[in-house]
Amino acid sequence: MKRIELFDCPMDIATMDETVKVIRDRLSAKRFTQHVVVNVAKLVNMRKDSVLKSSVIDCDIINIDGMGVVLGARFLGYQVPERVAGADLFGHLLTMAEVEGFSVYFLGAEEDVVSAVNDKVRSQYPRLRVAGYHHGYFWHDEEAVVSNIRESGANLLFVAITSPKKENFINKWKLALGVDFVMGVGGTFDIVAGRTKRAPLWMQNNGLEWLYRIIQEPSRMWKRYFYTNSLFFWILLKEKIRQWRVPT
Repeated sequence: MKRIELFDCPMDIATMDETVKVIRDRLSAKRFTQHVVVNVAKLVNMRKDSVLKSSVIDCDIINIDGMGVVLGARFLGYQVPERVAGADLFGHLLTMAEVEGFSVYFLGAEEDVVSAVNDKVRSQYPRLRVAGYHHGYFWHDEEAVVSNIRESGANLLFVAITSPKKENFINKWKLALGVDFVMGVGGTFDIVAGRTKRAPLWMQNNGLEWLYRIIQEPSRMWKRYFYTNSLFFWILLKEKIRQWRVPT
């Protein structure tokens, strides 16, 4: 995969298929892989949160999730073929794991949500080996949860906790988890469990998922997205002006 540096963050330029292949090959070779996706909000927050930034740039694979980042990168002249959304990659990796015989572990969300995810995944992927699952409210005893994951023998770990907690948790414990691949999946468990819905495809493809989230949760989301989207637009504009000023 080709890696670029954009907005002080490394990013891997790849399609969904290319990403899955790289992850499969690394799993087969027993090469540990720390994975993360970046979107507008995460890039903005990384500028003022050095711990989050370190947790992101330490990753082996950094996919572009947010369509806003894809469009911004293209505006700056980078050839980004498509977004690799974490929610979509999650499904592709479950399919791959079932075929290749890798086991998975689900960590995060409320107990009833992660339990529903476990049930639905087992039903949809009958040959997939689920090593275990645990809810995301374990901060009083992180070591016990890490030990449970390690003892489960899971190959892939999916962490559905809000940012920046999930990125920092993964970066802190990555060497102790005992897995070959770990990925933060944010609100994906809520989608799989039927708690929330993804934006229509046309909104996803045009970078409007943030608007759909605001419609779903206006009181919680509007300030967050107004701030991060506005700041990202300003950062993008400054970078474009810088490009214009640099002699070719």
